[in-house]
Amino acid sequence: MTTARYERARPVAVMIERNLRIYRHTWALLLAEILEPILYLGSIGLGVGVLVGHLPGLGAPSVGYPEFVAPALLATAAMNGALNETAFLMYNRLAVERIYQPILATPMSVGEVAVGEIAWAVLRSVMITVGFLGVIAVFGLVASPWVLLGVLGAAVIGFCFACVGLLVATWVRGFPDFQFVQLVMLPMFLFATTFYPLGVYPRPVQVAVECLPLYQAIQLLRGPALGQVDAALLLSAGYLLVLGGLALHWGLRRLRRILSV
Repeated sequence: MTTARYERARPVAVMIERNLRIYRHTWALLLAEILEPILYLGSIGLGVGVLVGHLPGLGAPSVGYPEFVAPALLATAAMNGALNETAFLMYNRLAVERIYQPILATPMSVGEVAVGEIAWAVLRSVMITVGFLGVIAVFGLVASPWVLLGVLGAAVIGFCFACVGLLVATWVRGFPDFQFVQLVMLPMFLFATTFYPLGVYPRPVQVAVECLPLYQAIQLLRGPALGQVDAALLLSAGYLLVLGGLALHWGLRRLRRILSV
């Protein structure tokens, strides 16, 4: 049984090892993905936070604005790390470098290649999250030890958006199409309670915001970061896992069709 499980996991491990070997020479990209949320945290979380002060009703007795923003930027970094790895880089490997065709000449299947890429994207999200967690700890923005649940939450977020990125990579016709991806990602980043609570919206808008995957990702990390651990976290995690599973199923079907041509 153990040997059979090892043989099933081996192709995934091979894909992760391949990407690790590549990132030995491009490790600065990971630092750049940690730097971006740090800039937002410094300019908005700490800068605007001086003007905002504390947000009542989110903790006991209240939550400072930087502590409110930091988990949202953490979720955004985990999302971007996974989505960039599959949507952009996987499309490049699929359509430009065409590296998957030689890989499939080995005993590896399309499904094993896809799962390996997703597993690497999840690992990348977790590494970015750990790095950014260290930064916010240095800034003294850790309000609760439950924030460590963010590492597990980042894996869930990474899985969801890595699978969505895989699906996107199978639909993109060329690099200009990624502008449409940004057209979706930027408004979601701005309105998914990254910088202000859900309560600022009228109820119909709140319902729309609650349907956004980034909102659920932020809820998954913001709750533990503020010491609020309850059943709502399971709902957010379930939402992301279901969305990721559906995207993976659809993306695999399309990827097999593309690579069989």
